Amino acid sequence: MKRENTGKYVVISTIGEKVNAYIPAALPPHPLPELSATGNKLLMSAVQTLGALDALGEHLPDVAPFIYAYIRKEAVYSSMIEGTQSSLSDLLLYEQGGYNQADTDDVEEVSHYVSAMQFGMERMQDGYPISLRLIRELHAELLRRGRGSTKMPGEFRQSQNWIGGTRPGNAAYVPPPPQDLMDCMGALELFINRDDELSPLVKAALVHVQFESIHPFLDGNGRVGRLLIQMMLCNSGLLRKPLLYLSLYFKQHRQEYYRLLNGIRQDGNWEAWIEFFLEAVQYTASDAVRVLTELQRRVEQDKAIIATFGRMRKNAEKVLSMMQRHIVTRPLILAKQVGIAPSTIYRVLDKLEEHGIIRQNTQGERNRLYTYSAYQSMLDE
Repeated sequence: MKRENTGKYVVISTIGEKVNAYIPAALPPHPLPELSATGNKLLMSAVQTLGALDALGEHLPDVAPFIYAYIRKEAVYSSMIEGTQSSLSDLLLYEQGGYNQADTDDVEEVSHYVSAMQFGMERMQDGYPISLRLIRELHAELLRRGRGSTKMPGEFRQSQNWIGGTRPGNAAYVPPPPQDLMDCMGALELFINRDDELSPLVKAALVHVQFESIHPFLDGNGRVGRLLIQMMLCNSGLLRKPLLYLSLYFKQHRQEYYRLLNGIRQDGNWEAWIEFFLEAVQYTASDAVRVLTELQRRVEQDKAIIATFGRMRKNAEKVLSMMQRHIVTRPLILAKQVGIAPSTIYRVLDKLEEHGIIRQNTQGERNRLYTYSAYQSMLDE
């Protein structure tokens, strides 16, 4: 459906040239999006699949290691969209002090995304609403050190930014000028927290686009916008734990993602974007159910194998429990974490490797690096 008033373009002067900056109209769109029969089926399917994922997360005996790993997988892919090159293994090693590379900028950036996600979820659990204050706090956590630390962490921009191109004049998109930014963000805050009849999934889809169109920060807008999706789904009660992460889907469909965002700005085609968003939710939630179920099966299988280890069983169980939470590790780090002598740790690791429960990612005796096979293989998919 085409809409007349999706926003307006204003001519601004910045860096010595005149360009058209876009100011999005306040949400909700008028008229409200009308989903097609296909769109309504997608909505029902996405809600049902999210319900299955939520129920699984509540009933599994120990979902914490899965959440730990999935948050970090999301951090890696969300940061990759912005150009960082760190892998999941890099991040997991960095968090344990075992990352030996001289250049840590990329992995630090990914680590800050994890911190921002955890910070936001804790704030909401403490009763904080999704507000401009919380959004600024998320941003401060995201850019507190490293490359983004000079880009006004925790503060809305006071200068013009743009997306794509080398200057505003050849940019793919120019967001609202700074003098209009607070009006846009204030209206967005009101929409996020208002009671309405919109599906929480549709509302999250609308908010994500609006935030990206406003682009309120000098850096980190994409990452904060993707964090908001997770937070809105948990805040609405669709999920009780942070189990859904869309960055990999957005990365795999990057061109379509940007095309649909531009389609909203050009002719107000919210319906096409919402259907894309619902497809992302349905596919990703379904995959998370599959992975979570398979991981639980593999963990139980590994526990059954360890039960045959005799006198080594108790130490092997400690190591397995720790490696569920720290999927990639080194022997000396692991020895300190579980309180077992290094000589014993090496024997336990050899036994676990012999049975295919873990694998060594390095050659030789020095600086060995081990991975918990079940989690790594699932998360690498």
